[in-house]
Amino acid sequence: MREMVRSSGKLARQRRIQAELKADPLLTDEELARLLNVSISTIRLDRVTLGIPEVRERMRVMAQQAFSRLRSLKREEVIGELIDLQPNSGGLSILTTSSEMAFRHTELVSDHYIYAQASSLAIAVIEADLVFTGAARVRYRLPAKVGERLIAKAKVGTQKGNKYVVSVRTRAGDREIFLGRFITVVKDSECLHDSR
Repeated sequence: MREMVRSSGKLARQRRIQAELKADPLLTDEELARLLNVSISTIRLDRVTLGIPEVRERMRVMAQQAFSRLRSLKREEVIGELIDLQPNSGGLSILTTSSEMAFRHTELVSDHYIYAQASSLAIAVIEADLVFTGAARVRYRLPAKVGERLIAKAKVGTQKGNKYVVSVRTRAGDREIFLGRFITVVKDSECLHDSR
C-alpha cells in the first residue's frame, strides 16, 4: 500500500515537472525543487527518468531552432540570446547582465540594454526581410540588477497592412521589470536599393 502511494506521488510530481517546464522551459533544477518542495537530487532523478535534458541543453536546442526561423535580423543583431521564435506569433530571449551594462558606480542595469533586448525581439518575431520599429510605448517598472538574467517574452498582436503590434514583457526572476508595446513596420527590400 505504501509503495502505491509513493509511486502515485512520484507520478504526480513528474507530471508537474513536465507541466512547469512546458510553461517555462528555462526553469533550473533549483527553481523546480523550490516549486515542488523537494530536493534538487529528486528533481534531477525525475528529469533523467523523464528524458528531459538539463536547462543548458534545453536552451541550446531551443536557440538553434529559434535562429533557424530568424529572418528579419542577423544573429549578431539580436540583443540577448534568442531562445524561442514563432514567426508572426511570439518569441523569447534571455539577456545575462554584467557589470559593463551598469549605470556608473551602481549595480543597476542601464535602461537602454533592457530596451534593446525588447526592441530586437519585437523585430525578430516578424517574418520579413526588412523590419524596423516605427513607434514604441515603454514602461520601466523596476530596476534590473547586474548579474540577473532578463527574460523577454514577445507576443504579436494585431496586424494592419505592413504594421504589427508586438507586446514585450521582461522579467528578472519573478519580478516584471519592463513592459513595451512596439509597432513594427515591414518594408519592401526594394526600398534599400532606392536610397542609393
